[in-house]
Amino acid sequence: MGLISDGTTIFDAGALDSGIAKGAMTFIKKLTASSSSTLSFVNGASGVVLDGTYKEYLFTFNNIHPSADDSNIQFQVSIDGGTNYNVAVTSTCFLAQHGEDGNNGGLAYYAARDEAQGTGFHDFMTDLGNANDECGAGFLHLFNPSSTTFVKHFIAKNNIIYGGGDRDFNYNYAGYFNTTSAVNAIQFKPASGTIDAGDICLYGIS
Repeated sequence: MGLISDGTTIFDAGALDSGIAKGAMTFIKKLTASSSSTLSFVNGASGVVLDGTYKEYLFTFNNIHPSADDSNIQFQVSIDGGTNYNVAVTSTCFLAQHGEDGNNGGLAYYAARDEAQGTGFHDFMTDLGNANDECGAGFLHLFNPSSTTFVKHFIAKNNIIYGGGDRDFNYNYAGYFNTTSAVNAIQFKPASGTIDAGDICLYGIS
Protein backbone atom coordinates (compact mmCIF):
# COMPACT_ATOMS: atom_id res chain seq x y z
CA MET A 1 0.00 0.00 0.00
CA GLY A 2 1.44 3.37 -1.03
CA LEU A 3 1.48 6.76 0.69
CA ILE A 4 -0.14 9.42 -1.49
CA SER A 5 -0.21 13.18 -0.76
CA ASP A 6 -2.24 15.56 -2.92
CA GLY A 7 -2.22 13.06 -5.77
CA THR A 8 1.54 12.42 -5.59
CA THR A 9 2.88 9.00 -4.57
CA ILE A 10 5.48 9.46 -1.82
CA PHE A 11 6.10 5.84 -0.78
CA ASP A 12 5.17 2.73 -2.70
CA ALA A 13 5.73 -0.73 -1.23
CA GLY A 14 8.07 0.79 1.37
CA ALA A 15 10.32 2.57 -1.14
CA LEU A 16 10.59 6.30 -1.81
CA ASP A 17 9.13 7.08 -5.23
CA SER A 18 11.82 7.60 -7.90
CA GLY A 19 10.30 10.95 -8.87
CA ILE A 20 10.79 12.47 -5.40
CA ALA A 21 13.92 14.55 -4.80
CA LYS A 22 15.96 12.75 -2.13
CA GLY A 23 18.83 15.18 -1.63
CA ALA A 24 22.41 14.30 -0.85
CA MET A 25 25.12 15.26 1.63
CA THR A 26 28.43 15.99 -0.08
CA PHE A 27 31.70 16.10 1.83
CA ILE A 28 33.62 19.32 1.11
CA LYS A 29 36.44 19.91 3.57
CA LYS A 30 37.94 18.67 6.84
CA LEU A 31 40.05 20.83 9.15
CA THR A 32 42.03 19.12 11.91
CA ALA A 33 43.04 21.17 14.92
CA SER A 34 46.58 21.05 16.27
CA SER A 35 47.07 23.81 18.85
CA SER A 36 45.03 25.99 16.48
CA SER A 37 43.99 29.54 17.40
CA THR A 38 41.46 29.64 14.53
CA LEU A 39 39.90 27.26 12.03
CA SER A 40 38.40 28.98 8.98
CA PHE A 41 36.35 27.87 5.99
CA VAL A 42 36.63 30.49 3.22
CA ASN A 43 34.79 30.02 -0.06
CA GLY A 44 37.24 29.40 -2.90
CA ALA A 45 40.24 28.80 -0.63
CA SER A 46 41.82 25.36 -0.20
CA GLY A 47 38.94 23.55 -1.84
CA VAL A 48 36.23 25.12 0.31
CA VAL A 49 32.78 25.62 -1.23
CA LEU A 50 30.53 28.02 0.68
CA ASP A 51 28.37 29.67 -1.94
CA GLY A 52 25.17 29.06 -3.94
CA THR A 53 26.19 25.52 -4.86
CA TYR A 54 24.18 24.25 -1.88
CA LYS A 55 21.22 25.74 -0.02
CA GLU A 56 22.30 24.22 3.29
CA TYR A 57 25.72 23.61 4.80
CA LEU A 58 26.50 21.29 7.72
CA PHE A 59 29.53 21.53 9.99
CA THR A 60 30.30 18.58 12.27
CA PHE A 61 32.58 18.78 15.30
CA ASN A 62 34.38 15.70 16.59
CA ASN A 63 36.42 15.38 19.79
CA ILE A 64 37.10 19.11 20.14
CA HIS A 65 39.69 19.43 22.92
CA PRO A 66 40.78 22.89 24.13
CA SER A 67 44.01 23.93 25.81
CA ALA A 68 42.20 26.06 28.42
CA ASP A 69 39.77 24.70 31.00
CA ASP A 70 36.18 26.04 30.91
CA SER A 71 36.85 27.02 27.30
CA ASN A 72 34.30 28.72 25.06
CA ILE A 73 34.54 27.67 21.41
CA GLN A 74 32.99 30.40 19.25
CA PHE A 75 32.08 31.17 15.64
CA GLN A 76 31.33 34.13 13.35
CA VAL A 77 30.74 34.61 9.64
CA SER A 78 32.14 36.94 7.02
CA ILE A 79 30.65 38.66 3.97
CA ASP A 80 34.03 39.79 2.59
CA GLY A 81 35.92 36.53 2.12
CA GLY A 82 37.28 36.33 5.65
CA THR A 83 38.72 39.85 5.96
CA ASN A 84 36.26 40.64 8.76
CA TYR A 85 34.15 38.38 10.97
CA ASN A 86 31.62 40.79 12.47
CA VAL A 87 28.10 40.20 11.12
CA ALA A 88 25.23 41.09 13.49
CA VAL A 89 23.63 38.00 14.96
CA THR A 90 20.45 37.44 16.98
CA SER A 91 20.05 34.07 18.68
CA THR A 92 18.55 32.07 21.50
CA CYS A 93 19.94 29.28 23.66
CA PHE A 94 18.77 26.61 26.06
CA LEU A 95 20.84 24.22 28.13
CA ALA A 96 20.20 20.72 29.47
CA GLN A 97 22.61 19.32 32.04
CA HIS A 98 23.16 16.35 34.33
CA GLY A 99 25.97 15.20 36.61
CA GLU A 100 27.72 11.86 36.79
CA ASP A 101 26.56 11.63 40.40
CA GLY A 102 22.93 12.09 39.39
CA ASN A 103 22.76 15.69 40.64
CA ASN A 104 22.57 19.07 38.89
CA GLY A 105 19.96 17.93 36.39
CA GLY A 106 17.99 20.64 34.64
CA LEU A 107 16.71 22.25 31.46
CA ALA A 108 16.46 26.03 31.07
CA TYR A 109 16.63 28.99 28.74
CA TYR A 110 20.16 30.37 29.03
CA ALA A 111 19.99 34.14 28.55
CA ALA A 112 23.72 34.62 29.13
CA ARG A 113 24.51 32.74 25.91
CA ASP A 114 22.12 34.38 23.47
CA GLU A 115 22.74 37.46 21.31
CA ALA A 116 20.70 40.53 20.30
CA GLN A 117 22.40 42.04 17.26
CA GLY A 118 25.85 41.25 18.63
CA THR A 119 28.74 41.53 16.18
CA GLY A 120 31.33 39.61 18.18
CA PHE A 121 32.04 35.89 18.04
CA HIS A 122 29.10 33.75 19.15
CA ASP A 123 29.58 31.06 21.82
CA PHE A 124 29.06 27.52 20.61
CA MET A 125 30.74 25.00 22.92
CA THR A 126 30.74 26.73 26.31
CA ASP A 127 32.51 25.77 29.56
CA LEU A 128 34.31 22.91 27.80
CA GLY A 129 36.79 21.03 29.98
CA ASN A 130 40.40 20.35 29.03
CA ALA A 131 41.18 17.25 31.10
CA ASN A 132 42.72 14.39 29.12
CA ASP A 133 39.39 12.62 28.62
CA GLU A 134 37.25 15.73 28.10
CA CYS A 135 36.04 16.97 24.72
CA GLY A 136 33.02 18.27 22.86
CA ALA A 137 31.05 17.19 19.79
CA GLY A 138 28.18 18.66 17.82
CA PHE A 139 26.92 20.19 14.61
CA LEU A 140 25.98 23.50 13.02
CA HIS A 141 23.55 23.97 10.13
CA LEU A 142 23.87 27.17 8.07
CA PHE A 143 21.01 27.82 5.65
CA ASN A 144 21.28 29.46 2.23
CA PRO A 145 24.36 31.60 2.99
CA SER A 146 24.62 32.94 -0.56
CA SER A 147 21.18 34.59 -0.54
CA THR A 148 21.18 38.32 -1.27
CA THR A 149 17.50 38.61 -0.27
CA PHE A 150 17.14 36.96 3.14
CA VAL A 151 18.95 36.80 6.49
CA LYS A 152 21.02 33.68 7.18
CA HIS A 153 19.51 31.23 9.68
CA PHE A 154 21.48 28.68 11.68
CA ILE A 155 20.76 25.85 14.09
CA ALA A 156 23.49 24.44 16.33
CA LYS A 157 23.71 21.75 18.96
CA ASN A 158 26.61 20.34 20.93
CA ASN A 159 27.41 18.11 23.85
CA ILE A 160 30.38 18.73 26.15
CA ILE A 161 31.94 17.70 29.44
CA TYR A 162 31.75 20.67 31.77
CA GLY A 163 35.15 22.00 32.78
CA GLY A 164 34.01 22.68 36.34
CA GLY A 165 33.25 19.06 37.16
CA ASP A 166 31.95 15.70 36.01
CA ARG A 167 28.82 16.96 34.33
CA ASP A 168 27.23 16.72 30.88
CA PHE A 169 26.18 19.97 29.19
CA ASN A 170 23.94 19.90 26.10
CA TYR A 171 23.69 23.30 24.38
CA ASN A 172 21.03 24.12 21.79
CA TYR A 173 21.30 27.31 19.73
CA ALA A 174 19.26 28.87 16.94
CA GLY A 175 19.44 32.28 15.35
CA TYR A 176 20.21 34.33 12.28
CA PHE A 177 22.96 36.50 10.90
CA ASN A 178 21.18 39.74 10.08
CA THR A 179 22.57 40.44 6.64
CA THR A 180 21.23 40.23 3.10
CA SER A 181 24.78 40.07 1.75
CA ALA A 182 26.13 36.66 0.80
CA VAL A 183 28.03 34.92 3.61
CA ASN A 184 31.19 33.40 2.14
CA ALA A 185 33.36 32.47 5.12
CA ILE A 186 33.03 31.17 8.67
CA GLN A 187 35.60 30.96 11.45
CA PHE A 188 35.76 28.93 14.67
CA LYS A 189 38.06 29.76 17.58
CA PRO A 190 38.38 29.50 21.36
CA ALA A 191 37.83 32.59 23.48
CA SER A 192 41.22 31.86 25.04
CA GLY A 193 44.02 29.43 24.37
CA THR A 194 43.87 27.08 21.41
CA ILE A 195 41.99 24.09 20.07
CA ASP A 196 44.55 21.38 20.72
CA ALA A 197 42.81 18.53 18.93
CA GLY A 198 39.66 17.52 17.08
CA ASP A 199 38.26 18.10 13.63
CA ILE A 200 35.56 20.11 11.90
CA CYS A 201 34.05 18.77 8.68
CA LEU A 202 32.03 20.74 6.14
CA TYR A 203 29.28 19.19 4.02
CA GLY A 204 26.94 20.62 1.41
CA ILE A 205 23.34 19.42 1.39
CA SER A 206 21.35 19.47 -1.82
